[in-house]
Amino acid sequence: MTSTPGTAPGTPPGGRSRLRRRAGTAAVAALLLAGVPAGAAVSADAGTPKTATGPQGQKLTVSATTGLDPAGQKIRVQGEGYGLTTGIYVALCKDNGDNRVPSPCLGGADMSGGSKTSQWIVPPGDPYEGDLASAFGPGGTFDVEIEITEKGDGLDCAEVACSVVTRADHRAAGNRTQDVRIPVAFAGQEPGEPGGGEGVDVPAGTVSYSSAAEFTTAGKPLDLLLHPDSKKLYAGADNLPDTADVDERGLHVLNPEDGTSESWISQAPGSTGALRASAAARIAGPLPGDGVVYNYPLRGVGSAKSGDEAASGVWLAGSTITDIAPGTTPDTVLVAQGATLSEIERATGTATRTLTLPGGTQFAADPERGAVWYADFTAGKLHRVDLASFTVTGSFDLPGGPGGMAGFTETDPATGAVWVGVDRSVLVFDAAGTLVKTLVGKDLARDAAFDTATGRAYVVWQDGGDLSDPANDNNGTLTVYGTEDFAPAAKDLSLPGNHSQAGAASLAVEPGGATVFVTSPAEGKITRLVRQVSPLVTRAPEDLTAEEGEEVALTAEAEGTPEPTVRWQVSTDGAQTWQDVEGATEPALTFTARTAQDGYRYRAEFRNDVGTTRTAAVTLTVTPATGGDSGGDSGGGTGGDTGGTGNTSNGAGSTGGDGSTGSDGGTQSSGGSTTDGSGSTGTATGDPGSTGTTGTTGTTGTTGGSTAAAGGSTGTAGSSGSTVGGGVAGGTGTAATSGGGSLAATGATVMSVTLAAAALVGTGVLVHRRARRRTEGAL
Repeated sequence: MTSTPGTAPGTPPGGRSRLRRRAGTAAVAALLLAGVPAGAAVSADAGTPKTATGPQGQKLTVSATTGLDPAGQKIRVQGEGYGLTTGIYVALCKDNGDNRVPSPCLGGADMSGGSKTSQWIVPPGDPYEGDLASAFGPGGTFDVEIEITEKGDGLDCAEVACSVVTRADHRAAGNRTQDVRIPVAFAGQEPGEPGGGEGVDVPAGTVSYSSAAEFTTAGKPLDLLLHPDSKKLYAGADNLPDTADVDERGLHVLNPEDGTSESWISQAPGSTGALRASAAARIAGPLPGDGVVYNYPLRGVGSAKSGDEAASGVWLAGSTITDIAPGTTPDTVLVAQGATLSEIERATGTATRTLTLPGGTQFAADPERGAVWYADFTAGKLHRVDLASFTVTGSFDLPGGPGGMAGFTETDPATGAVWVGVDRSVLVFDAAGTLVKTLVGKDLARDAAFDTATGRAYVVWQDGGDLSDPANDNNGTLTVYGTEDFAPAAKDLSLPGNHSQAGAASLAVEPGGATVFVTSPAEGKITRLVRQVSPLVTRAPEDLTAEEGEEVALTAEAEGTPEPTVRWQVSTDGAQTWQDVEGATEPALTFTARTAQDGYRYRAEFRNDVGTTRTAAVTLTVTPATGGDSGGDSGGGTGGDTGGTGNTSNGAGSTGGDGSTGSDGGTQSSGGSTTDGSGSTGTATGDPGSTGTTGTTGTTGTTGGSTAAAGGSTGTAGSSGSTVGGGVAGGTGTAATSGGGSLAATGATVMSVTLAAAALVGTGVLVHRRARRRTEGAL
């Protein structure tokens, strides 16, 4: 969004008078600072310094903000413009966003004076000044050093966004006017990570899942597999009694996007070899290219792919099959028939190896590590079977004792960890059989799936379905965990109506975790869930300094799912209140800087269906335009410039540039010289008390032109000359060149000191700002 001149974003009425008051304050501050001794030198490893502006115009500077040593590093923190009535703490804290207390902080709130990780600064004369706290210098300044580490005192900057901050001390804990924050990053991080902006309703980058579709084309779904090659969704199903007109049992092949049926294999060989309608109870695994191997009741092992009219299969001898998984070769499968584990040939049903365990019904195979984990829920045991020798090599207790309600047994392909669902818990054992984590849910643990691409484990919990039990509410839950730290990796998702009265729920996860499929046998449906991510800021705007009339640009970017929208906001009162910038809905906000916007704060707000995230507020500093000459024309200049050689010209006087020593000067509204001796009357305006280098009342003459020398103009002819640099008033009379503006008659010595101090301070600021623009561009 590009604004037109005079309508810069956030510009209020009366902005010019506001700037004059600010300029007057700046002049006083320059006088005070001129007498302040220089602080300690910055260390050679100063890193990347940064400055931020507070809600009351405070300036906070941190000597290093990126690549900080996680084990510990000293940084220098400086401030100016702080109020002299409120004490502050200087510390590294968790950054909780605008108008929220920065907390916790490294070192806590230092009330002892002995902390090296935080500093306590108080107004001069405060009862705590001395051993406990340091006092502000003139102008609300301070210059301290603190030691910071990535972790400590309940703060972990590897997990949360951290900033070096100032905040009101414990005597004014609710006072947010002293909050100034500068994001910092330790080695391996970027500033603002891992927060990626200030999450408003949920943390930035919050992952959640939402229902995108419900498929009711697969009867009563019992098991799922998303084929890795064909990408088709295979659903093993039984008949759904509610649809008495159709017997839906069998293997269904669905389009994973919309759930439309691509194929339905309902027939499989029975005990006599004759085809019959058969449910698909458990899916063992995929066939190369397309198709799956599966178990159909009671002892059938079949295989089929999309388009087949019937499954091919064999009928095993013995008892009912209770679990199935791929074998050690492409032509075999592992089959559990109660406590008996066998590896059989799929073509003939012949068992090549058989092992009888102490007990159990289900297992999980880990071919990468050559192991099978066999769960005996009745006895409360977990057995490890070595696939090479086909012998039991270890037995482990399932906490909770015997008789736990059987849920699932699954292995994480990436780590070899074994996840066992028992009652309302998931027990996680490492590859050696050591219990490393117990995850507790409010529902029954029914199935788990893993996404090795992201290191996430997905668990579906199913309600008991007995509403006479106060623990039941008829709703299941999907949870997502990190497989290394077991921390929640997404918001829990409620699964309304998913209960266990008609069968156990199962799930399948698309590689990368963008889509998850969950079955609800009681409802006869498969729910397609899609991942959503609240906006995470990937590029944030930075504080910006510009000249009056300069085109400026602020840029912010964020990622999220769905793609977030952006709107820019502006605050004219130090981030106390915010308003939208009209029409600013693009990543880049461009406009022409006006002096009325000096000190305004800007931020970008990103939104999507998951949440809202804002960038940290940045400050726009606007300086007067320098113009073409070092001094103003004879017609007068803004700001009481330190004049150069005036121009001899016709017409109206021009507006001079910056570099002034006066706090605010007049601006001539009409010409101050003529070419034919009939000079017009010039007018000038100026604030009382502004300091100029030379004031001239001017004379009325017969020849045009004026000559400015050493900062003022000597009216030799023409109009009522302007009071260059700001005077009491202009008038018509004889030429009179004085020592300087309104203070010339009574304070020449004071004015000279002011000029010297301001020139030193002002020149330094200008050199710094111009150098930064040359190296960094508009931003």
